[in-house]
Amino acid sequence: MKKLISLVALFSGTLFANEGVQAVAASGDSRNFAFYAIGAALAIGLAALGGTLGQGRAAAAALEGIARNPSASGKIFVPMILGMALIESLVLFALLIAFMIFGKIV
Repeated sequence: MKKLISLVALFSGTLFANEGVQAVAASGDSRNFAFYAIGAALAIGLAALGGTLGQGRAAAAALEGIARNPSASGKIFVPMILGMALIESLVLFALLIAFMIFGKIV
């Protein structure tokens, strides 16, 4: 089941990119925008995958530290939230880049 979810997550971006390519092809523009579409899909897809893995590992490590020493939860919680925000900011930058690349298509 995990493999199926991973495959859907990896290839869903390229399916959405395919719609943009078909729209450009229907308009009669002779330039090849397929590489832009694939680049935008890979930008957000890989960033989301990496961000998810990073946030999962950060949360697991923080919870393990809190489980080992519950009195240190205050000292662990704030750096964990800061780390999560920094990881998420990288994913948002990738989303911005994907929109910029998609802007070249449409």
